[in-house]
Amino acid sequence: MPLLSSPATLHRIDECADLMADACIRDEQGNLIFISVWARDTAIQQFLARLTLSRDEDGLEQFHLITEQGGSVHVFIGTAERLEKRLTRTYRRTLFGSMINLWLFDRHCIRPDKSTASALALLPRAVSDPTSRLWQLVRDTCPLPLLEHWQAPVLTLLRDHNMLQDLPVALGPLRGLHLQLDVPALTEALGELIRRGVLTAYPPQQPAITELSLQAVA
Repeated sequence: MPLLSSPATLHRIDECADLMADACIRDEQGNLIFISVWARDTAIQQFLARLTLSRDEDGLEQFHLITEQGGSVHVFIGTAERLEKRLTRTYRRTLFGSMINLWLFDRHCIRPDKSTASALALLPRAVSDPTSRLWQLVRDTCPLPLLEHWQAPVLTLLRDHNMLQDLPVALGPLRGLHLQLDVPALTEALGELIRRGVLTAYPPQQPAITELSLQAVA
């Protein structure tokens, strides 16, 4: 079961006492995919600086988020070069001074890796049907041609073959998904669906609206 938390919860970071996280997503190997943290400007700048330093220089290679239940979530940062950042200055007049919101996220959340046919997606939990967003991600990532009306069977195929999976740790208002296409296996599976007539060259035609049915509606 994925580890989830309330969207309104703030999580303390054990190694950075001045930072609080309201969202964090981690992959299957424990690597950081996304984090949203809040702190004063000096604390944020110190945090970013530690990401570029070695362990001997008090660099930060991993951290622990404290959960609502008092446990901790271990997160590996890895190389800072793979992470994109976004900074927003908000709440200028507080008891603690100006507050900064920092987003750090894996660049594959915004750009698929076509060399490995993989991608990441971050979606708000409030979105009840992310189908169109996921389908666009699949088409942007997959080296094979996919017709628009193949959406439902192909997404089901990817789920069934574990090529599209929810990330196991998602704290806060977002959920994460990992798309990892096995292109040879996908090619074979698509060919089988085409031979069975599940995937067709043209979308199924809608039944024509006859004059009788129009009269019934009227």
